[in-house]
Amino acid sequence: MYQWRKFEFFEEKLGGRCAIPEEVRGGIACSSSGRGKLVIGCDDGGVSLLDRGLKFNYGFQAHSSSVLFLQQLKQRNFLVTVGEDEQLSPQQSALCLKVFDLDRMQEEGSSTASPDCIGILRIFTNQFPEAKITSFLVFEEAPPILLIAIGLDNGCIYCIKGDIARERITRFKLQVDNALDRSQSSITGMGFRVDGPVLQLFAVTPASVSLFNLHSQPPARQTLDHIGCNVNSITMSDRSELIIGRPEAVYFYEIDGRGPCWAFEGEKKFVGWFRGYLLCVIADQRSGRNTFNIYDLKNRLIAHSLVLKEVSQMLCEWGNIVLILNDKSALCIGEKDMESKLDMLFKKNLYTVAINLVQSQQADAAATAEVLRKYGDHLYSKQDYDEAMAQYINTIGHLEPSYVIQKFLDAQRIYNLTNYLEKLHEKGLASKDHTTLLLNCYTKLKDVEKLNVFIKSEDGVGEHKFDVETAIRVCRAANYHEHAMYVAKKAGRHEWYLKILLEDLGRYDEALQYISSLEPSQAGVTVKEYGKILIKHKPAETIEILMRLCTEDGESTRRGASNGVYLSMLPSPVDFLNIFIHHPQALMEFLEKYTDKVKDSPAQVEIHNTLLELYLSNDLNFPSISQADKDGEFDTRARPAAAGISKVVTNGKLVSNDKDISKECLERREKGLRLLKVAWPADMEHPLYDVDLAIILCEMNGFTQGLLYIYEKMKLYKEVIACYMQAHDHEGLIACCKRLGDSGKGGDPTLWADLLKYFGELGEDCSKEVKEVLTYIERDDMLPPIIVLQMLSKNPCLTLSVIKDYIARKLEQESKLIEEDRRAVEKYQEDTQTMRKEIEDLRTNARIFQLSKCTACTFTLDLPAVHFMCMHSFHQRCLGDNEKECPECAPEYRSVLEMKRSLEQNAKDQDRFFQQVKTSKDGFSVIAEYFGKGIVSKTSNKQAADRLRQMDLNMHHLFQGQEVSGPMKGDPEAC
Repeated sequence: MYQWRKFEFFEEKLGGRCAIPEEVRGGIACSSSGRGKLVIGCDDGGVSLLDRGLKFNYGFQAHSSSVLFLQQLKQRNFLVTVGEDEQLSPQQSALCLKVFDLDRMQEEGSSTASPDCIGILRIFTNQFPEAKITSFLVFEEAPPILLIAIGLDNGCIYCIKGDIARERITRFKLQVDNALDRSQSSITGMGFRVDGPVLQLFAVTPASVSLFNLHSQPPARQTLDHIGCNVNSITMSDRSELIIGRPEAVYFYEIDGRGPCWAFEGEKKFVGWFRGYLLCVIADQRSGRNTFNIYDLKNRLIAHSLVLKEVSQMLCEWGNIVLILNDKSALCIGEKDMESKLDMLFKKNLYTVAINLVQSQQADAAATAEVLRKYGDHLYSKQDYDEAMAQYINTIGHLEPSYVIQKFLDAQRIYNLTNYLEKLHEKGLASKDHTTLLLNCYTKLKDVEKLNVFIKSEDGVGEHKFDVETAIRVCRAANYHEHAMYVAKKAGRHEWYLKILLEDLGRYDEALQYISSLEPSQAGVTVKEYGKILIKHKPAETIEILMRLCTEDGESTRRGASNGVYLSMLPSPVDFLNIFIHHPQALMEFLEKYTDKVKDSPAQVEIHNTLLELYLSNDLNFPSISQADKDGEFDTRARPAAAGISKVVTNGKLVSNDKDISKECLERREKGLRLLKVAWPADMEHPLYDVDLAIILCEMNGFTQGLLYIYEKMKLYKEVIACYMQAHDHEGLIACCKRLGDSGKGGDPTLWADLLKYFGELGEDCSKEVKEVLTYIERDDMLPPIIVLQMLSKNPCLTLSVIKDYIARKLEQESKLIEEDRRAVEKYQEDTQTMRKEIEDLRTNARIFQLSKCTACTFTLDLPAVHFMCMHSFHQRCLGDNEKECPECAPEYRSVLEMKRSLEQNAKDQDRFFQQVKTSKDGFSVIAEYFGKGIVSKTSNKQAADRLRQMDLNMHHLFQGQEVSGPMKGDPEAC
């Protein structure tokens, strides 16, 4: 033990040795501590309490003679004392036990006060004969129960248990040794030990160590050893171990016997325990002085050593050790802070001791790591790199890794750096940069075995201990492709696995096989990412995978019959269009297969749009119109001029300029026309493609057949004949008008007027065509002759002979109509003149009624009778209440009035009026009829003039085939 290092981890407090206050007058017989106080019992029966700084707080007279033992309780502020009082009778002992409540003070005089004594007990009774008290100990059970053990020189222990204040107590005796020699059987010390619900009591004599189990009745005794110790050489550790000091060693005892011993030679005057330190006051027989040692048993060092005179008492309070000497002086010793102790060790380069010290005192991990770092730095400065790294590894989690890595970046220390980085990854504290550095170390060392172990290592939950993406990237850069692929596959990073296969290794078949093994959702993502490469090298196989993804084939074995809901959850072919950006032929093949397989795809409009672009494009160049920015508008001016419509006239027919178009292009256009027709069934109002896009595509690529089909389906007949007009296909133009200009079949008769206008403005001889057009115009009486003349007069190449027969026939028809109208006018004039004469006659001449019979009942007319101006006569009884109108003429008169009201009502329905004007062969006759019936005559002269001017303007628009607008439309009072 003499080889143990000595250190000064403790220092004297309160300025060194100080004197006990003068208020403590008697000799110090016993002491105790607790609750922030030192309690000193004197041989004059007085008790003094000292506070921090050993200053006198107060004192009181506990016993009349002397205080032998005392103990300050911890749970309650009670003081238990044993002392001598006045002997009341010779039969009774002077020794008694008192319990003081230090929180309750009672006044004794003007200047002194003493605590309340709540209980007094006589220790010795008839059943418990008197003997010398050698030891004393109090154990606090659940308040207010106390267990007091009193050791005697005869080997007995008197136990008092209960509430002393209420005198509810029980007494029992424990016998330790029956030796005849009282010097070997006296109880020198005791200690309580709590083991769960079991309370045990250690009892020590100079010749034995015993253990009593107080939980059993009667208490069972167990002898632990046959050696003991003297008084004051007994204490309990914080782990409830009994410690006894003998001249040859210090022994530790558990409940099963003697434990470790420490060979500290010398007579142990006092033994104590303080915060894991063993305290010993050892007497030196040669010098007659005492040595006070503080032992750190865990680190095997002497934390403090001090030579003193005779020690009277040893206490622990306020986190310090208090030694009271025989000369009534005291020494307060306190432990230095951890930083001071470590600085002391660092100056001596005792890093191992420092490490053990911080670990034994349960310092925080950061403090331990700091000590390890300094130790590592010390070893590093001595070029002991292996040991230095061992210390740095223990700092992982507290020391910044870059501090260590920077020291070992040299290539000669790459092995140490690799070891550190491995430990860093094992603890899950590595960053991406650490993973990169470790893998680079492996690759530089070419240590494939360690690389395999690192790559294939996993933590407890099956996850890698490193950043997966970093590991893949580093292995890939170092050409360790197999390792990178292993990590990617294990971590489910399919995109990295395929990137290595396709971009680094070029193993396209394996990549396709891997994609096929993935879940559909994952396979779809990977195909979107790497589909361009796969389409370039393996188009057929890639299309096959896409078909399985986008149709139900891939899941048919798992799902059974398909359903519409599941179909809507499948990926759409539109999602994969971008991978075909440089391979339109493969895209066309894929979409054709898809449309053949799936007839009711949710994305069929987009698919048909894309197919139309492919079919109608001349060179299959991308990007296409449908994939342009949706936020912008398509600008046909951005296309090259060569992409415009190219049409020529061949043998008077509209054809495309196909001499430079390949056979493959013609086949695609046939497919395009077939798609235009199939995707617009007769029972659907709108097609399964974008009509505007289809028109643009046909225009840009000069696909006239498709353009004509779309225009006809949309009933844009004028646009149809515009195509023929632009190509100067007169034969096709007339044939188109024959097909589309028949109103009986839903056609537009105004096409003939447009056709005549076209020939009139053509500027070349087209007499044959004009004659044929005039035939249909004359047949359906579409235009007045004057309009025909105006249209054809603009063509200088046409002669009058072209329309001579037409004009002659029209003049003859007009002459006949004029003659018929003249005769009708004469008839109406005669009828009007007759009516006027009759009216005048009714006004000026009397009417003679000569009827002799009633018009209603045909009986002879008698009075009273009623005669009407229409020459009808009636019995008054036959008329009833209706005497104001003739029953015979009233129905006819009412029908005329009803017709007039109906015409007036129709005059307010302007839409109907203009519809009649527009659909009539002779719109002027309709207007004349309205005027003739007086429907449009109920306006003032000024209003009539304005309405007539507006009507004239509207009629002009009608005859020109335009929609009527202006004040007349929508005005209820118009006409």
